[in-house]
Amino acid sequence: MKKILITGGAGFIGSHVVRRFVKNYPSYEIVNLDKLTYAGNLANLTDIENEANYRFVKEDITDANAMSELFKKENFDAVIHLAAESHVDRSITDPTAFVMTNVIGTVNLLNAAREHWKGQYDQKRFYHVSTDEVYGALGEEGMFTETTAYDPHSPYSASKASSDHFVRAYHDTYGMDCVISNCSNNYGSHHFPEKLIPLAINNIKNNKPVPVYGKGENVRDWLWVEDHARAIDVIFHQSKTGDTYNIGGHNEWKNIDLIHLLCEIMDEKLGREKGESAKLITYVTDRAGHDLRYAIDSTKLQKQLDWVPSLQFEEGLAKTVDWYLQNEAWLNNVTSGNYQSYYDKQYSEK
Repeated sequence: MKKILITGGAGFIGSHVVRRFVKNYPSYEIVNLDKLTYAGNLANLTDIENEANYRFVKEDITDANAMSELFKKENFDAVIHLAAESHVDRSITDPTAFVMTNVIGTVNLLNAAREHWKGQYDQKRFYHVSTDEVYGALGEEGMFTETTAYDPHSPYSASKASSDHFVRAYHDTYGMDCVISNCSNNYGSHHFPEKLIPLAINNIKNNKPVPVYGKGENVRDWLWVEDHARAIDVIFHQSKTGDTYNIGGHNEWKNIDLIHLLCEIMDEKLGREKGESAKLITYVTDRAGHDLRYAIDSTKLQKQLDWVPSLQFEEGLAKTVDWYLQNEAWLNNVTSGNYQSYYDKQYSEK
């Protein structure tokens, strides 16, 4: 039996990865470690919480002693590391929190693995899940590849770039089996509604203004979260040590075009007149250091490991809307209290 530690497994992407591994690999023991901050929610995993091969551990990766003790006790065979502060807006407000979790937390995990896996590096694996934002911004042409130079522009992307460098350094210096993937924007179920798509769905449903930064000209590549989880599965099991893979949807959208499509879907799902939801679009002051365009070239992953996205964006977005409309209790729970205060402060109109 393989015992795998998945960090951040109660979060958006992490919960999909945990669910996939628990269901697809019953011979694996999956240990989900999460601090349960505002974005970590065990309600994301109620369907698998009682499975025999699943356990949850509430712990903080910034606690080096706790990580060392956990590795000593559990003797993990592998780590899939997703735990991270991930919202750019929050990183602008509080950069230090991102350094602590994304950099120090990652180094703590690497140190614990190095200490307890010594002499077994060829039998263990440390998989670090990162972001395309480490590459900086693109003009109207071109795509990020695995060899694109790092050029982070926000405290969030700088912290993730730093963590990537540490993972590679531990592979090169100590000989640990480390792999990295850098992914484009994800969308799908269980996404905390500070991010663009779930935020817009929630606001349209409640007839609240839908905030769009600047003129909405920023371009992002969107990937369905379950396709990301499937890519993580493939990379974890099939990639070579020290390798890096970009994961993207080949699915670029301007923010404003995406929001208009979402408004059309919401009008249909809610039985509103066409164009009704679009009246809620509200332009707000642009984010500081807002990168214009990201685009991921995932050719390497497709050619070497035979992975391709499974859904067209329009289909995936409609499935995502359906999930949020059918899970109002989940949405109401995560949008209560402190989140509302943060939201009001962050998205004030121009």
